[in-house]
Amino acid sequence: MTGAPGPRVVVVGGGVSGLAAAHRLRTTLGEHAGITVLESARVLGGKLAAVELGGLRVDVGAEAFLARRPEASARLVELGLADDVVHPSAASSGIRAGGATHAMPPRTVMGVPADPPAVGTLLSEAGRATLAAEADRGPVAWDGDDTVGALVRGRFGDEVADRLVDPLLGGVYSGRADALGVRATVPALAAALDRDPSSLTAAARAALPAAPPDGAAPAPVFGTLRTALADLPPALAVAARAEVRLARTVTAIEPRADGWRVVASGPQGSEVLDADAVVLAVPPPGLRRLLADVAPAAARAAAGIELASSAVVALALPAGTDLGTRSGVLIGSGERRPDGEPWTIKAVTVSSVKWPHLAGDEAVVLRASIGRYGEPGTLQRDDDELVAAARSDVAALLGIDAEPLESVVARWGGGLPQYGVGHGERVATIESSLPDGLAVAGAALHGVGVPACLATGDAAAERVAAHLARGTMDPWRG
Repeated sequence: MTGAPGPRVVVVGGGVSGLAAAHRLRTTLGEHAGITVLESARVLGGKLAAVELGGLRVDVGAEAFLARRPEASARLVELGLADDVVHPSAASSGIRAGGATHAMPPRTVMGVPADPPAVGTLLSEAGRATLAAEADRGPVAWDGDDTVGALVRGRFGDEVADRLVDPLLGGVYSGRADALGVRATVPALAAALDRDPSSLTAAARAALPAAPPDGAAPAPVFGTLRTALADLPPALAVAARAEVRLARTVTAIEPRADGWRVVASGPQGSEVLDADAVVLAVPPPGLRRLLADVAPAAARAAAGIELASSAVVALALPAGTDLGTRSGVLIGSGERRPDGEPWTIKAVTVSSVKWPHLAGDEAVVLRASIGRYGEPGTLQRDDDELVAAARSDVAALLGIDAEPLESVVARWGGGLPQYGVGHGERVATIESSLPDGLAVAGAALHGVGVPACLATGDAAAERVAAHLARGTMDPWRG
């Protein structure tokens, strides 16, 4: 029946996952659905954020999406943003290991080598010998999951774990190889070991993406938006045509006979919204708190997901500054500067080399990443101290010591969930323990990247739509 009142859905969380859910709810439920997004911050976007720096718009949260997964590329087409997608230059990245900077080895799976000779001088002679002999050591002791560090150390030795795998995992998760689980963080490798645990080298080789056909150029691995990836959340919000309420902290969700009641606090005090369904797109502490009374098993599982904090220091340097030829460098967690002091940064992205559209007429930019799980003291310094430390490290690492035109520090407290051993079981418990009319989305579930977050938003919307369809003859579809 056209014009009939539609279902009411509240989405808690205005990051990319929550907004993806709101958008998919709109396309699924139709124009008559009432969709409200409640966000505790005063801006949408969560960990997708950008600033104006040196006349350029620069991402200071997530800067790219994995193009090999379809969700982000397909969503940008759906939103009419496909023409704004750009890909990195051909510049190669590096890795700081053993006191020197090396080219990033090709053919690895999150740092796990599939081609031992390609690792080259990144390892010592003894380390290369251990790596080369792995295939002759007999089957991998694989029981379905382990920490990445334990698996790699047991087969390849400490150097591969410390110099190659740990820096890559630190770059993605701000975590450590010895705490992150194989199945959750490197699922393709786990699947290959499930099929054939005879060799870790062979499993890594099997986990690599298929080679392009003869004569074809490799598909881009990453993509972003020319105007900044931070433009994705507002585009989702516009397409969702949702009522967005900022600076609203949800304090409780309560079951009702015909749905749910959402209690939130905001600038004008407490407010109450009644809804037919609710999507929770919030970090694990929020899930634990909001689900404690309505889904205790899910709340306990969420409490088991730990978080890491990080910061991005973005620097705008004068145009013409010699940035070198590398797109960036990752730093092993045990590495030391030439002066013997520990590095403050864990990675630097030379943004104007990696992304040609960020080489401006007045400025060029780079980003330094700071913060690893278990090192909270690193981020307790004020912004000026972090900028000074980042500049010093960049000078020691890349020889870039130009005086910045501008600098920005973006802090992401508890921004990255840690996927430990058993993470999949925790997530399965969360998702299977939810009462009807509740759904969850976010980076704490099935991946921290943008495509994975979009996928969780879509899955949450599908769960809600299925629930609503079971409870009504769908008059609002008319």
